[in-house]
Amino acid sequence: MTIPVFDGHNDFLLRPLRDPARRGRLWLEDNGGTAEPGHLDLPRMRAGGFAGGLFAIYVPSPADDRIDMDAAMERTPYDLPLPDALALGPSQAEALAMAGHLLWMERASDGAFALCRDAGGIEACMAAGRIAGVMHMEGAEAIGPDLDALHVWHGLGLRSLGPVWSRPTAFGHGVPFRYPSTGDTGPGLTGAGEALVRECNALRVLIDLSHMTEAGFWDVARLSDAPLVASHSNAHAVTPSSRNLSDRQLDAIAERGGLVGLNFATCFLRPDGLRGADMGWEPVLRHLDHLLARLGEGGVGFGSDFDGATVPAGIGDVAGLPRLVEALRAHGYDDALLERLCHRNWLRVLRDTWGG
Repeated sequence: MTIPVFDGHNDFLLRPLRDPARRGRLWLEDNGGTAEPGHLDLPRMRAGGFAGGLFAIYVPSPADDRIDMDAAMERTPYDLPLPDALALGPSQAEALAMAGHLLWMERASDGAFALCRDAGGIEACMAAGRIAGVMHMEGAEAIGPDLDALHVWHGLGLRSLGPVWSRPTAFGHGVPFRYPSTGDTGPGLTGAGEALVRECNALRVLIDLSHMTEAGFWDVARLSDAPLVASHSNAHAVTPSSRNLSDRQLDAIAERGGLVGLNFATCFLRPDGLRGADMGWEPVLRHLDHLLARLGEGGVGFGSDFDGATVPAGIGDVAGLPRLVEALRAHGYDDALLERLCHRNWLRVLRDTWGG
């Protein structure tokens, strides 16, 4: 039996951003087996039981400011410098282009994909066999300190926001890609960041803690009245990466009725912090067992990072989700727990955050 999966994070929108002329092929055709298959497209989503997820609007750093992450992370230890902050104007233009692609994806899908603004809409899509998309922003570079743009984006459908990616913004500081390291790598929220948290609470926009420094995490925990959510992060106790969460952070998320989405990125799964895809299921199982022990069966989901990371060969792409579910079943997870991990926990925390 295929269990539908609602996923907390993907970077598919980077693909039409970089190749807009081919967006029809990238989205509507099965790209598996092509020269640049990526992880997601509509046919493979259907094949893998992908019920929906948070689609990230992420503005990449300029080409001359990018780091060859594959080369830098071939061996440990590594410590990649943070890219420079991005300017508001160009970031807004690029983010708007990505939002345009997301809205186009709904129009082009002939009813197979719908952009959702509440939990009821996601549930209705799942019942009808349609794929549900939620607009998420990874890094708030497209929002100015006056927060007017936050209201514009909310009107467009934004329902989830990470104040930072792994670089500084007007609102706070991201962690570098560093191994081994804790997440205690820099300052927390700025004054504008504190205002952003309060305004997200007022609008009932989910605040995503992934990529945030520990100081920023605790600032959000102090200020926010919503469940604490890290959409695509893993357990530091298993893989000591700066991007993974300490047990103290996991306990705080559990206390607030929040959720952590297991990140499929191999460098955050493998205990050695490397990016190789040939890693077997054991690291995945170790992280999930640890997250479940700290968060309980209601506090863990998936946050794949599809199209934004190297994922285990056993998963491969979105069509491999049933293989992941079968590995978890073989590990001893029963169907009730698998349904929670696959979608029920995400739907619960989204309803708790958004209301309705």
